[in-house]
Amino acid sequence: MAAYQVPRIAPRPTADPRDVILIANGDLRLSANQQCWPAQQEMERQLGQAVRDCGYRVVRAHAVKKNQGHGFIGSQKEGMQVFAGIDPRCRLMVAEAVWQYSHHVLHGLITHEGPIVTVANWSGTWPGLVGMLNLNGSLTKAGVPYSTLWSEDFADPSFQSQLRHWLDQGQLTHPTDHVTPLTGIRVPAAERRLGQTLAEQLQREKAILGVFDEGCMGMFNAILPDHLLHPTGVYKERLSQSALYYETTQVHDQEAQQVRQWLENKGLTFHTGPDPDQHLTDAQIRDQCKMYIAAVRIADDFGCDAIGIQYQQGLKDLLPASDLVEGMLNNSHRPPVRSRDGRRILFRGRPVTHFNEVDECAGLDGLMTDRIHRAMGQPVENTLHDLRWGDWDASGTVRDYVWVLLISGSAPPAHFVRGWKGASSERQPAMYFPKGGGTLKGVSKPGEIVWSRIFIEDHRLKMDLGRAAVVDLPEEETQRRWQATTPQWPIMHAVTYGVSRDQMMARHKANHIQVAYAHSAAEADKAMLAKASMAEALGMEVFLCGTRKTGRPWRPA
Repeated sequence: MAAYQVPRIAPRPTADPRDVILIANGDLRLSANQQCWPAQQEMERQLGQAVRDCGYRVVRAHAVKKNQGHGFIGSQKEGMQVFAGIDPRCRLMVAEAVWQYSHHVLHGLITHEGPIVTVANWSGTWPGLVGMLNLNGSLTKAGVPYSTLWSEDFADPSFQSQLRHWLDQGQLTHPTDHVTPLTGIRVPAAERRLGQTLAEQLQREKAILGVFDEGCMGMFNAILPDHLLHPTGVYKERLSQSALYYETTQVHDQEAQQVRQWLENKGLTFHTGPDPDQHLTDAQIRDQCKMYIAAVRIADDFGCDAIGIQYQQGLKDLLPASDLVEGMLNNSHRPPVRSRDGRRILFRGRPVTHFNEVDECAGLDGLMTDRIHRAMGQPVENTLHDLRWGDWDASGTVRDYVWVLLISGSAPPAHFVRGWKGASSERQPAMYFPKGGGTLKGVSKPGEIVWSRIFIEDHRLKMDLGRAAVVDLPEEETQRRWQATTPQWPIMHAVTYGVSRDQMMARHKANHIQVAYAHSAAEADKAMLAKASMAEALGMEVFLCGTRKTGRPWRPA
């Protein structure tokens, strides 16, 4: 009889029935994990008390790494080691006070057999709610059942009641009666026909998303599988950020200087200083201008209809931040870029639609938005933002709940008060951006917007759309919100029509939200319905969230 070296598999761990096993997922970047650790500790302290008040006990699944100065799971390998020691049937809580890389823990959550709850703080400074929405979207895409909770201090009666329900019952659902399937809504014939025709054109003629290094930001929810993407007529050109780096090094200093001069002539203000570790420097700006030229040329080389740069991993160790580049790309009125032989101006008079952090759901949405708005004579500039935080207006100017939509710099100046003249560029925070580089910062102008999100659920593409207003807040209130989040980044003050804070959190399946302006409320309604029809014709299941500006529901079919 043959003798084999049969591996010994350790017995499955078992947890006490009254224990709640807690994991804290984090960033790949040590500096971010170290700086954010105190906020996570405070959240876990408050959360532990809330669980004890319900008659249960929190048990951390992994120790604090004193030699590294934090207690986060910092890699996929580490996450696998942690889950090997977790009872697969236990109550499992993912507690997030920070941005997190979902792939660190997704493997363990996919195979977990017990109840899962994701829990986030409610803070602009410590973006746990952003990290949790990323994880929620990833779990939804993976088909993993989960519950979700959020709170400002984990002591309010509503949170306590919901937490107790999850602890006792193992599941929790939130009302989402603000969501209506498109099939139940009457779409005017003109908007339906436009959307269907643009969908047919896209499927016949096809389009390309230029993807610079897919997935390295840990956003499983942001990766569109080819078998779901291809029926829309859109295909990926998988590009390497090493190619972008090389092309950047081939751009002449004189070309970069021309881009900077164009920006300054249009009114963009650079806030520079002498120390590259702390300040935005002329050398950093020069390299960003070179990257901008390189990105446009590569997009032209491969015939890309939209591109996405995954700066935060890889390029962060080689070049200044890509965010100034991304904001320029997303604007129609931007520095001209000539082909290498100087004979052509590339993408003249139009954006090179960019999807931040290679969020391919945003890339497909951005491509669709560009085509719908161009056909309807609406502004084509669009961008994603982080659904970063929200709060009531402390100045009392606006009585509605006001969301802080914030992104690291890819918002186009066409969205800003005073356009380029209202834009500035400040050094990115060193915690995330060791090589510096400037943002494209501004305050979004008041107006009517369409917001949307493509996501994956039940093995198919789905799309949520809604209407909102960008509101004007006093300078003091804007500064309060900036200082509570990331003051170097562009900000949008948004009021969603017919969607409350908790309804948005209960439904939204991503850390990102796509936004585009229209000339008026009526035109924004039409643009939203046309895009919804296009999405439906491309095979997506489509939902409208909330109401019209007036508060009236959408007309039933």
